[in-house]
Amino acid sequence: MKMIAIVTTTRAEYGLLSPLIKNLRKYECSDFKVELIVTGTHLSTEFGKTVDEIDDRIDCFVNTPTDSFSATDIAHNQSVYLTEFTKIFSDKSYSALILLGDRYEILPVAIAACLTHTPIFHLCGGDTTEGAIDEWIRHSITKMSYLHFVTNEESRRRVIQLGEAPQRVFNYGSTSVENILNKANMSKEEALKSVGLVDCDYALCTYHPVTMEDDVIDDMLESFFSAIDNFPSLHFIITKSNADLGGSRINGLLEEFAKRNANVHVFSSLGVRRYLSLMKYSKFVLGNSSSGIIEAPCLHIPTVNIGDRQKGRALSESIINCGTSSKDIVLAMEKALSKEFINVCKVTGCPYGDGGSSEKISYKVIEVLKFGGIVLKKKFFDLV
Repeated sequence: MKMIAIVTTTRAEYGLLSPLIKNLRKYECSDFKVELIVTGTHLSTEFGKTVDEIDDRIDCFVNTPTDSFSATDIAHNQSVYLTEFTKIFSDKSYSALILLGDRYEILPVAIAACLTHTPIFHLCGGDTTEGAIDEWIRHSITKMSYLHFVTNEESRRRVIQLGEAPQRVFNYGSTSVENILNKANMSKEEALKSVGLVDCDYALCTYHPVTMEDDVIDDMLESFFSAIDNFPSLHFIITKSNADLGGSRINGLLEEFAKRNANVHVFSSLGVRRYLSLMKYSKFVLGNSSSGIIEAPCLHIPTVNIGDRQKGRALSESIINCGTSSKDIVLAMEKALSKEFINVCKVTGCPYGDGGSSEKISYKVIEVLKFGGIVLKKKFFDLV
């Protein structure tokens, strides 16, 4: 029997994996099984215990620490992942492992797969995010992986440039586009009621640590808060940061800011359906999350992208890049609210596919497992 594992550690990652999991489940039979392994911040009360938002069968739970105040915390977390997942992969002997992206938690999982000769099928490789250590992690996992499912043509070329054979690199687009088509289905009234608000104008915000910059979290958040203070007539619905180094500090500052401002509303997690539905009716998306780069343009919503965390990604015309100072953020927010820019967003395109990626990925996964003859002794593909 062929058995594959899919690992999810965070709310955002599960949102992207969910359409693929559901498509692969359709192929389950006596000869093929999908096992979903849930770990990381999903199981943490501090980060919203987002395991409760997973609407699929969970086959395995792996409890891991989620402290993120220091580099030593992150290193300890990774050591637990490496040990626990090496045990699991040794015991289960999966035919393949599906991993998404670039999280620090995913790197030791990938290493565990390599140690146990478990083939990795990698999603979202080839992207660049120059402001975060995700950049290094993503490309490292690419070199450990056998199959590559990228989200855009630029990323496909980068994965090949890293020495991966073109016949194992597939540009099927992003599953996030699928989510927008299928899950952003709450009315504005319903979505706002779910967060305790009535009809109002609002921005949807997420601010993550910029992990390639040291000791600037407090200064960046002070500028972020100062910019928000310039728009008292808007409500700001903010989702907490992830468990990157500095994430806990950001979340503490967000909670303090919300206590002082009646128009600021902070949540550990909103869930995919509620988050995308709120995005659909927002005035703009604010912060430095990839959702402002990938999902917001598909909904024709302006994005104010702060700083360098997402620098290097393929961008749509609906994205306004700005610096981290309060002045820069305010100017970008004013532009996002202007009629001229709103009209630009209405006709903007998205470079991340047409919404059919999970079906295409599923078909290719099954095809390779049945007929691919996986050989982990990969040859380095040299560009001519």
